[in-house]
Amino acid sequence: MAPPPALPPSNAVPVPATSGSADESFAKSLFVGSPAEGLVFPFPEPTRIEVDEVNAVLDGMRRFASKHVDAGTIDREGAIPLEVLAGLRELGLFGLAVPKAYGGSGFGLTAYARVVQELAGLDASLALTVSAHQSLGLAALLFFGNEELKAKYLPRCARGESLAAFALVEVGAGSDAGAIQTRADRDGDVYVVNGEKTWVTNGGVADLFTVFARTSPADDGAKPRLTAFLVERGAGVTSGASEPTLGMRGASTTNLTFSSVRVPTAHVLGDVGRGFKVAMEVLTSARLALASSCIGASKRLLRLAVERATERKTFGRSIAEFPLVKDKIATMSADIFALESMTYLTTGLVDAGRTDFAVESAICKVFGSETLWRVANESAQIAGALGYTQSAPWERMIRDARSTLVFEGTNEILRCFISLSGMQGPGRDLEDVPSAMREPIKGFGLLSDLALRTARSVLSRDRLTRVHPVLSREAALVINYSQQLARSVDKVLRRHGKNIAEMQYTQKRVADIAIDLYALTSCLSRTTRSIERRGEEGARREIDLLTMFARSAEKRLADNVAAFDDNDDELRKAIAHKACADGGYPLDIL
Repeated sequence: MAPPPALPPSNAVPVPATSGSADESFAKSLFVGSPAEGLVFPFPEPTRIEVDEVNAVLDGMRRFASKHVDAGTIDREGAIPLEVLAGLRELGLFGLAVPKAYGGSGFGLTAYARVVQELAGLDASLALTVSAHQSLGLAALLFFGNEELKAKYLPRCARGESLAAFALVEVGAGSDAGAIQTRADRDGDVYVVNGEKTWVTNGGVADLFTVFARTSPADDGAKPRLTAFLVERGAGVTSGASEPTLGMRGASTTNLTFSSVRVPTAHVLGDVGRGFKVAMEVLTSARLALASSCIGASKRLLRLAVERATERKTFGRSIAEFPLVKDKIATMSADIFALESMTYLTTGLVDAGRTDFAVESAICKVFGSETLWRVANESAQIAGALGYTQSAPWERMIRDARSTLVFEGTNEILRCFISLSGMQGPGRDLEDVPSAMREPIKGFGLLSDLALRTARSVLSRDRLTRVHPVLSREAALVINYSQQLARSVDKVLRRHGKNIAEMQYTQKRVADIAIDLYALTSCLSRTTRSIERRGEEGARREIDLLTMFARSAEKRLADNVAAFDDNDDELRKAIAHKACADGGYPLDIL
């Protein structure tokens, strides 16, 4: 499921001619044990022009925020002040991803993500409002809209005069888009839309919506055909009250009702009946903006932790001097380094024209949201009792961080997606294996051919040739465990066949190995570039962070590989089954 190319910046980094076609995916190459290093080396970087443009936006945003943005007030009042929204419009933040031809900044994905990162460090609600407008609400129009629709709507959206929202989810249709009940029935040259959407970010403030509705007959048992529509707020479009939420309270999150809303056929985004493809490709790009927001919030939380650790005294010295506090700070730093590396490696690939980055995007979202959640917890732990009070930022930022684990697809669903998408290639090679195993004599040639192809794939690359020699140990981990991943995938596909779609414990292990391998490779690419630019001592910070992350990743990789054969999956299923049957935990000491 390869998304369309993101809008390229004016000076996109070119893809090296030797790095293969634009629809290749590095993450998927890990599943066959042969990492395609040409796709990820050298580490991509923006041009000088792009850096200057982004820094100009960041400087203006910081000056504005220092005077006008109070994240605590936004959280308490549950709304972004109108003067703050006006300031964001004046700064051009609502048109960052809109091409210059339509009045926007024309930023590539790296530049756009870097601004979202900074915004998230200032306030999560601001980042969510801006990114939901562009990464979700406008993305389908940018990717799939016709020229007339773009010319009509993009200029006013770029100016922030109109805000956009993405209306996909329903009460009974979250991760399962096939359960959508909103309908769009053809009536001459219009579609009549009826239904209700829930959890619509910007739902109360937007006046332009990307809406997904069924356009096929409601046949029992038939998979619905969805279509994406661009719908203006008007007669029949009603927003509910803002939903009280745990965090990100300043963002508008509402239900949205469509009652006999007439939408011109020209407002179809993409092809009729192909709305699921539109939704998935929008979400693929949006996950990278979410990952960048996790970087911004994590960096802010680490700063807060360091400030608190250096000022807080116990036993006559600051707690920053104690090893257990140092361990927390070091772990947070290494994880943020990995997250930043993988996110901007991926955005750089997109800016360079790569079109298959769905697995990489999902990896960044999962790793980013879980990193932020850990960082928020550890930072608050360093803050002590202060981290539990509403007068300090930790309590709010922990609540804000919780949403990232479910936004743009839950991490459980995305782990299944990462695993099954990555195994599609190896799975095709194994389509005839079950019958071959039933008739081993007739199947001998097939299995021998399969083993030979697998061996050739695994042996085709025994090292990463473009990694700096100083990093050879960490590079060997990527080769070793990508080969072990390939062997494990081969084994589980043989073992489970088509039932692999139901084996979610196995899928999780596969996904977690791929996540760690992609993170390691991203760090290797970035650190190699740093050593080449500044020398070994000049890149000491990056080398140390990579080394620390690699050591922890190696332990996880070893555990996950071993667990393919030695696990307690069935015991866990049985315990959960009994708990559900009992309605909870049934035991008592009395």
